[in-house]
Amino acid sequence: MKRFLEYGGIAASIVLIVFGIGATIVGIDGRDRVRTELAREQIVGTPDSTIPNQLVNTGSDAQAFANVIRKHTLEATDGKTYAQMPRFVDAAGKGTNDEKAAAKEPKSGEPAANPARNIWVTETALTTALNTAYFAESTATFVIAMGIALLLTGIGFLVLTLRVLYQPSAVKESRFEPTEAVAVPH
Repeated sequence: MKRFLEYGGIAASIVLIVFGIGATIVGIDGRDRVRTELAREQIVGTPDSTIPNQLVNTGSDAQAFANVIRKHTLEATDGKTYAQMPRFVDAAGKGTNDEKAAAKEPKSGEPAANPARNIWVTETALTTALNTAYFAESTATFVIAMGIALLLTGIGFLVLTLRVLYQPSAVKESRFEPTEAVAVPH
């Protein structure tokens, strides 16, 4: 049983080291993939962004650009979000939620949808993708840190296990043998 426990410590150390190396590699690959995919899209920061005229190729750049897209969309819709905008437009092109007051689509006869709401649909799709890239890169960075922590823990555990395993089994005890008699008072 003692040997099983000793070698179990070595096995546990090796597992921690392997998982640490694996997690670090997966994290690095994930971060690189996010950056490669962002760069492939050739998104360049607008002059009013925190990354003017720079390629958006990191998760934090993506998050910053998503904020700019939201700002521009709010400007284009008079500060109204999708839910705050009227569903339809009337004959004068003004927004309304009244189906009867809405202009009619020429082909279908249905109430004409407010085209400004489509800006929000596009904004939501783009900012979701950009914020997902930010989250993915942040997660990959965390995985790298956890991989390194597992690797170091495994190495430390292995060092301790090997020290216990290869410690001399019979430790010589030194005995105090007085060379002269010592009187002990009673």
